[in-house]
Amino acid sequence: MTGSAPIRILVCDDQPLVRTGYSTTFAAQPGFEVAGEASNGRAAVDGARRLRPDVVVMDVRMPVLDGIEATRLLAGPGVPDPVKVLVVTTFNIDEYVYAALRAGASGFLLKDCLPAQLIEGVRTVAAGDSLLDPAVTRRLIGRFAARIRNDDPAQPSAGHPLSALTRRETEVLKLVAAGLSNAEIAGVLFIGTETVKTYVSRILAKLQLRDRVQAVVLAYRVGLVRDRD
Repeated sequence: MTGSAPIRILVCDDQPLVRTGYSTTFAAQPGFEVAGEASNGRAAVDGARRLRPDVVVMDVRMPVLDGIEATRLLAGPGVPDPVKVLVVTTFNIDEYVYAALRAGASGFLLKDCLPAQLIEGVRTVAAGDSLLDPAVTRRLIGRFAARIRNDDPAQPSAGHPLSALTRRETEVLKLVAAGLSNAEIAGVLFIGTETVKTYVSRILAKLQLRDRVQAVVLAYRVGLVRDRD
């Protein structure tokens, strides 16, 4: 990271010990900088708008304004200059994470993840990619697949929303929605990881989607992937 600007992080959690733990982990990592901390959602929104961090690490359950609404205000539809939000959560609040996904979060990790996973997750989101823990994807998105398909039913008027995709791009999208990483998709399709990245970029461009998370939501919403796939 020599000569490169550090990744600036805003840590948002209502538990002081959690905030301190995250901040300590990030501060000890070369190329990372803790831009600030917030103990509630309103402070998270105000802090992110003021500090413009590269990544906001966001808890879901927080006072004053919850992490879902804070995420929507920072990264949701219609936000002109969205901030990248990495939600760190637990399995026992699946519905909250589903709502955060719809609100524009760029990634999800479990609160019991290893420090190395958290660090890599921040790097991934900061780089403009989205992070979907496969376990979170398969459990959370699968569980709420029917609801996703019913949400925001309006689709582009020019045919089926996936009609612009080639057969291989559709295949890649289905694997993305199943929670596979680029390396796993490359293994399944017997192609290189760079080729997978190219396909994903094309899919996002053709469907006018911001990131991988939105692609997953769309794939479930139109029925490309179902919870038993």
